[in-house]
Amino acid sequence: MIIHNEQNQTFTLLTRHTMYQMKVDRYQVLLHAYYGPPADVDSDLSDFIQCADYSFSPNPNEAGSDRTYSLDVMPQEYSTCGVGDFRLPSIELELPNGSRSADLRYLRYELQKGKYSLPGLPAFYGGEKDAETLIIYLEDAAAQVTVALYYGVFEEFDLITRAVRVLNHGSETVRLCRCASLCLDFLRSDMDFVTFNGHHLMERCLDRAPLRSGIQSVGSIRGASSHQHNPFVILCDQDADEDRGLCYGAMLLYSGNFEAAAECSQFENSRFVMGIHPYHFCWTLEPDEAFTAPEAALICSPGGFTQMSQQFHRAIRKCLLCDPYGPGQQKPVLINNWEATYFDFTADKLIDIAKEAAALGIGLSVMDDGWFGRRDDDNSGLGDWWVNETKLPGGLKDLTERIHALGMTFGIWMEPEMVNEDSDLYRAHPDWALHIPGRAPARGRGQLVLDFSRKDIRDYIYSQLKSVLSSAPVSYIKWDMNRSLTDVWSAALPAQRQGEVYHRYVLGVYDLLERLRKDYPHILIEGCCGGGGRFDGGMLYYTPQIWCSDDSDAIDRLRIQYGTSFAYPTCTMGAHVSAVPNEQNGRVTPL
Repeated sequence: MIIHNEQNQTFTLLTRHTMYQMKVDRYQVLLHAYYGPPADVDSDLSDFIQCADYSFSPNPNEAGSDRTYSLDVMPQEYSTCGVGDFRLPSIELELPNGSRSADLRYLRYELQKGKYSLPGLPAFYGGEKDAETLIIYLEDAAAQVTVALYYGVFEEFDLITRAVRVLNHGSETVRLCRCASLCLDFLRSDMDFVTFNGHHLMERCLDRAPLRSGIQSVGSIRGASSHQHNPFVILCDQDADEDRGLCYGAMLLYSGNFEAAAECSQFENSRFVMGIHPYHFCWTLEPDEAFTAPEAALICSPGGFTQMSQQFHRAIRKCLLCDPYGPGQQKPVLINNWEATYFDFTADKLIDIAKEAAALGIGLSVMDDGWFGRRDDDNSGLGDWWVNETKLPGGLKDLTERIHALGMTFGIWMEPEMVNEDSDLYRAHPDWALHIPGRAPARGRGQLVLDFSRKDIRDYIYSQLKSVLSSAPVSYIKWDMNRSLTDVWSAALPAQRQGEVYHRYVLGVYDLLERLRKDYPHILIEGCCGGGGRFDGGMLYYTPQIWCSDDSDAIDRLRIQYGTSFAYPTCTMGAHVSAVPNEQNGRVTPL
């Protein structure tokens, strides 16, 4: 439920167990007043904000001689920069005169039934019975920039989503150097910061520490959300546990560079900001152009981690996943040939494996890397998405017929974002790989990254994938990504717009996945990035199942999947049983 109180200029968002309130103050600054267990709906909770004359905290011009009002201490709904607030900014504008500032004041609001959508970006979805939308418009009059703050309220799940759209309505070019999706100010700092960190083969391990003076942050500048840090964090009472204590879970539905930062100020309050990482990000806004930041999702739980996790799980299952297997449908157990054969396989080998699997009741046979181009090792073939009929005589059609005859369905591995230098594609179009002119590019797993910020490249790759998928009945795709982004420069953009490449790349990945989902709605796509390097809410919107980790050791998986479960439901986790001794760590664990 969304309530606007005209008299005291408050906006109150109500869910089953929580309440969120904002206040337009006397200077038209949008303050964050409250977020927590339900309180009096008619009250103005901004009364808890204490104003005083603080040294070196400047006062806005319109405050006149009132030294007790400063943006440096006020809890703001979307923090500004360059005009008196020295804490973490949510937005940074570079104006035509070279100055960098943003001073946002309340303009107007809109209420809508149902949940807003974000074209080209993943987002929770909901009809008029499931959700409501509040849009609050702020304006920087001097910069002639409008910022629209979007709020989606899912009462049943205690879920509040946030998104931001920045519009240049002036006559000159403005550059957007930072644009967070979420800002949350607290009148306290005695909280723990819970993050989910790790590395390849050990992702999303819980890490908990008290907030301390200054800034703490996690993030990624690898071009993907990363194995190292996850775009889901928790702020909570220091004594919170599974069943008690106040906790706030924040998830960014984004699969690229991100930052989640918390700052404790000198005044014993704290601010949390989450969004696209400002590293190498700068978006040019010509007159009448807009930029939309990815969605963030918030759940406040007065009843500890369990309540928060269960609400995230319910919301993700019902309002985020687009799963070809509907509620109550069992996904098939699958057999993957990778550790059995690596690149050295033939159709007959695959059928031998499938026969053994079918006898055990396994329903899906997945052919992994090595079926395309001239791909016999890591260093060749990526980008050439045509079936190697030396390995697979008769192509996919013949193989799938033999698989189906065993009572199984068929799946296939792909890595569309990558290219090898030893490939027909690279020889024809070396400029299609991300590279910096005059600098030899770095390789990862012997491969380069295609510039998915370019539509012409995406169109070419998709035409190849479509040709393969239309040649035989495929019911599953494993979409992999086996290296981080380096040498990030696009031949399709001028020098002053190179700060857009990282984000345009992610939008390109989403575009290709959306096309696949539209043209092949029956195919289950499982996301993978060297295992769990891109396990985030953004990818879940397109790939309702994600390979949890390349570490398939049963003992290690307890820790990996425990951390993952704080935000992501079990049905989203791809979990394999592998032969022992385990390939990753050599451990022998009885089945």
